[in-house]
Amino acid sequence: MKNIYSSNFNVLCTVFLLLTFLGVQDVNAQFWKNKKKETTTTKKKPLKKKEKSIKDLTKSSKKIEGLFTIYQDTITGSVKLLVKEDQLNKDFIYFSQIADGVTEAGAFRGAFKGNSVFQVKKYFNKLEFIRPNTSFYFNENSALSKSSEANISDAVMATGKIVALDAKNGEYLIDADRLFLSETFTRIKGPKRPGRSPLAFSLGNFDKKKSKINEIKNYPENTNIKTLYVYSNPSVLNGGSAAVADGRNVSIKVFHTFMNMPKDDYSPRMDDARVGYFLTETNDMTATSTVNYRDMIHRWKLVKKNPEAAISEPVTPITWWIENTTPLEWRATIKEGVLAWNVAFEKAGFKNAMAVKVQPDNADWDAGDVRYNVLRWTSSPNPPFGGYGPSFVNPRTGEILGADIMLEFVHFTNRVFADKLYNDATTNMELETSEELEVTKFFKKQNLNYCSMGHVMHDNMQLGSAVLQATGASDLDMEALKKEGMKSLIMHEVGHTLGLNHNMKASQLFSPEQLADADFIKGKALTGSVMDYAGINITNDRSKQGQYADMSVGPYDIWAVQFGYQDFKDDSEMSVLLNKSTKPELIFGNDADDMRSPGKAIDPRVMIGDLSNDQITYSINRFELVNSMMKNLKTQFTTKGETYEDLRRAYYTLHNQSAVAGGVISRFIGGVYVDRSTFGQEGGTQPYTPVSLSDQKRAMEAMKKYIFAPDAFNTPKDVYNFLAKQRRGFNFFGGSEDPKIHEQVLGYQTKVLAHLMHPNTLQRISNSELYGNDYKLSSFMSDINNIMFKPDVYGSINSFRQNLQAVYTKRLISMISGKASSRYTVAAKSMAIYNLKNIKIWVSNGKGDIATKAHKNHLKILIANAMKEIK
Repeated sequence: MKNIYSSNFNVLCTVFLLLTFLGVQDVNAQFWKNKKKETTTTKKKPLKKKEKSIKDLTKSSKKIEGLFTIYQDTITGSVKLLVKEDQLNKDFIYFSQIADGVTEAGAFRGAFKGNSVFQVKKYFNKLEFIRPNTSFYFNENSALSKSSEANISDAVMATGKIVALDAKNGEYLIDADRLFLSETFTRIKGPKRPGRSPLAFSLGNFDKKKSKINEIKNYPENTNIKTLYVYSNPSVLNGGSAAVADGRNVSIKVFHTFMNMPKDDYSPRMDDARVGYFLTETNDMTATSTVNYRDMIHRWKLVKKNPEAAISEPVTPITWWIENTTPLEWRATIKEGVLAWNVAFEKAGFKNAMAVKVQPDNADWDAGDVRYNVLRWTSSPNPPFGGYGPSFVNPRTGEILGADIMLEFVHFTNRVFADKLYNDATTNMELETSEELEVTKFFKKQNLNYCSMGHVMHDNMQLGSAVLQATGASDLDMEALKKEGMKSLIMHEVGHTLGLNHNMKASQLFSPEQLADADFIKGKALTGSVMDYAGINITNDRSKQGQYADMSVGPYDIWAVQFGYQDFKDDSEMSVLLNKSTKPELIFGNDADDMRSPGKAIDPRVMIGDLSNDQITYSINRFELVNSMMKNLKTQFTTKGETYEDLRRAYYTLHNQSAVAGGVISRFIGGVYVDRSTFGQEGGTQPYTPVSLSDQKRAMEAMKKYIFAPDAFNTPKDVYNFLAKQRRGFNFFGGSEDPKIHEQVLGYQTKVLAHLMHPNTLQRISNSELYGNDYKLSSFMSDINNIMFKPDVYGSINSFRQNLQAVYTKRLISMISGKASSRYTVAAKSMAIYNLKNIKIWVSNGKGDIATKAHKNHLKILIANAMKEIK
């Protein structure tokens, strides 16, 4: 009974628990059912958030309509950009220019920062600003064009979230502060250069809080925004010059211009290597030829009003505005320099292609407005140039869309830029490292190289005014000199804005005798092209003096404008014109070919600071002029009651001219004449022809006498006592004020020696022996060794020669054991060792005064130690 009872009891318990559980479930279900009902009856459904419209987001903003409509908040100044549906996926052009800055930062008024194509694309809820790669061309008729995007990178410059849209009108609104108040579109702060001193001036970090938009001007075809970029560096080490108020906060003003792509009615003109135009370089990726260059020259679109006429006015002339900051007395000369190019355009079929106007004082447009081509004038504390003529183009075609010319007042004064000219012997002898070469390539690629014609013109004017002052010329003569220099500079810079690059070979036009014939050269170009950096035309016989500079565009300039702007009937007509390139007056060589830097390029005719088709004779005449003027320097350039600044200026100017002449002559050693004519072209020669033995020997004799001789750079000793700089405040606090005569002369000499002993020069001498050079490396290196030591082997050696011999000997040693020794050929090293052994013999004779003996002993120890290292 017990077991039965227990069993029944367990069943009853289980049933009870089950009923209890079911009851709880029922109660819970009823509870949640009621709860849900209660919730649905008491809690309201949330309302959908209303999206703000463009009108809502811009109600406190000023609407500035134009190519891209911009809204600027009237309270905060922040901006929003409106992009329309039909503006998506289209080509536009972006261009930037420095409105104002400081030269220390490499950002100065008028500096163009480049231009590019950009597109706006929509990606879901964002707008992307894309910079397509325009460096390559694919023929649409080729199947290869389907792979045109392979391994070619476009740039996504920026993205902006769409904050509002108007679907009906097809409009998108984005915040634009970070587009314009950043370096998104253009880079202002440059890259760090290898070896740059940490104490050098540099911009700090971009400061978003301090930067702002200064001005917005909008037009149907372009949108212009002027911004103030502020760079902050609380722990600045170098605050820059007096031009910088506070190195911790440096301001750079930048113009941003967004333009419509021009109409598709312009025909690009392809480059020819025999003429020098700036280029938009592209590669034809569907071409099968050895060279796939498809380079378009930069030129304006000129269209004849009367297409049937041989000479017609253009529909739209190239109009220049003289900025109202230009000194009144120079405006007529500037206008004359611009209009001088109309002679060239008439040969190309256009009458009055160039026009000049003056900006009114009450003009409502800024000189930085891209709609105007402006001749601008500045007087900067640290002028980066004397004249600068940049232009910007359509990257798709090479069509020039706008240009400016910047002029610096200081280049037409008697101010000297530096007390020490060519006086750093160490720098003059250094070779470029691989890193420095890469930096140079980078700057070239970014077009960060500016015209230095103003510096050359300033040197020319300094010499010209010194000569005129020494000969008692009148104020009218001085004024005529300045006007000639001004007109020549204007023609040069205008040439750049027409698309022409430099022609450093053009100075070969006339002989020294012709340049000394005042009647013969009157009103002419003294060179084949005003695009050269030619020296000033000064005659040693003052009675024969004619004009000092180019007074018209040259024959090359006219020919080049014909190539760029003439409407040719067919390719054969163009070929006839180009085949004239072998004429002496049409020779061409630009910056890539010029030999201004030690070891650079190969053709001595492509040089700056020279003049005439006999550069050696021209340079010798310049040496003689300088030496004759030095004799009376003190009496001719001192005035009672005045300081000695004029004397110092004349002294540095004259010796600098000797250094320039020495550089010109030195390039004949190992030089090779280059001919760019095509194969079989009438009048053409072989591409490479070494300079004759007689001319190389003439150059060596000139350097021996005027650069390296014991009495080279000779100056009456009493002049040194008067080379005093005018005191100003505490300007001598940083160092001694005494003139550094030895260092200055050594700097001039080593500037020349740096080229003669450069590995490129020595290598070329050896290589060119294989194709016609009769001045053997062994002969040249023996000659230079003899020039350095033979004149004073048996006597006392003056202090200038001691410095020169020490630098030369150390240079020989560096050729065999220095950091750059690997760049020298075996033949050059062998001759270096041979020369060092001869020097050791010469300095071991014990001749001369005590200073000479000490010097000789110094060299002997240097050579002995070097020989130990190479054994």
